[in-house]
Amino acid sequence: MISKLAQVSEMAQIGEDVIIEPFSYIAGDVVIGSGCHIGPGAVVLDGARIGKNCKIHTSAVVAGVPQDLKFKGEYTTVEIGDNTTIRECATVNRGTAAKGVTRVGSNTLIMAYAHVGHDCTVGNNCVIVNGVSLAGEVEVQDWAILGGHTAVHQFCRIGAHAMLGGGSLVSKDVPPFVKAAHNPLSFVGANFIGLRRRGFTAEKIHEIQELFRILFQSGYNYTKACEIAENQIAPSPERDMVLDFIRSSKRGILKPYNPKKSSDEVE
Repeated sequence: MISKLAQVSEMAQIGEDVIIEPFSYIAGDVVIGSGCHIGPGAVVLDGARIGKNCKIHTSAVVAGVPQDLKFKGEYTTVEIGDNTTIRECATVNRGTAAKGVTRVGSNTLIMAYAHVGHDCTVGNNCVIVNGVSLAGEVEVQDWAILGGHTAVHQFCRIGAHAMLGGGSLVSKDVPPFVKAAHNPLSFVGANFIGLRRRGFTAEKIHEIQELFRILFQSGYNYTKACEIAENQIAPSPERDMVLDFIRSSKRGILKPYNPKKSSDEVE
C-alpha cells in the first residue's frame, strides 16, 4: 500500500506488500524489498538498496550524501539487509570513492537518532542504540551492541559479540567477545551475559575468559600476549578470531581498565 500523500518516483523498484506511509519520499534509484514498511516522513534517497521486511521509521534518512569533504558526487550506494529496523531520525549515509558502499546487515536494529557514516560496515544481529555515531569507514561485526550515545572514531573496528557501555568514546579497536566501558574506554571483561543468551556453552565462555586473562590481565604487550595465548589455549574458532583481530589492528587495541587513569571518578 502506497499512500497518495507519499512522493514515490516511478523509477523506484518497490517489492510486493510494501507499505509506504504519508509524506515519505522515495527517490528513483532505489530498491525496496518485499514486506517493508516505510513510515511517515521517512526519506529514502538515490543509491538505497533495502532488503525484505525492513522497517524505516519517521524522519529516518537512508542513503544521504556522505558528510565527507572528499566526496565529489561519485556513484555510491547503501545496502540494508533483511529484517532490519531503522528507527526515528536515524541516518545512514551512502559510500564514497573509498569503498563505494555503506552496508548494514540483516536483523539489525538502529535506534533513534543514530548515525551510520559513509563506507561503514555494520554486521548482522547488531544493536546500535539511541544516539550512537559511527564515523566513516567504521566496522561493526555481527552481534555487537553499542550503548547509547557511543561515538566511534573513523576506521575503528568493533568485534563480534562485543558490548560497549553507554557514552563510550571509541578511538581504538575493540576485539570480539569483549565488554568495554569507562573513560578512556577499557576492557572490563568478557561479554558473558550476551554469550550465554546466544547459546555459548559454559566451557566455551570459560575458554574465552582464560584467553582474555592472558591478553588483558597478564601485563604483557599484545604481541607477546598473543604468542602466549596461542601456545596455552587450544585452537578454536573463537581463539583464532580474537588473535587474528588483534594482530590485524591498525588503530591499536583498547587497554585494560586502570582506575588510576579513569576520569569517571569524581573527587
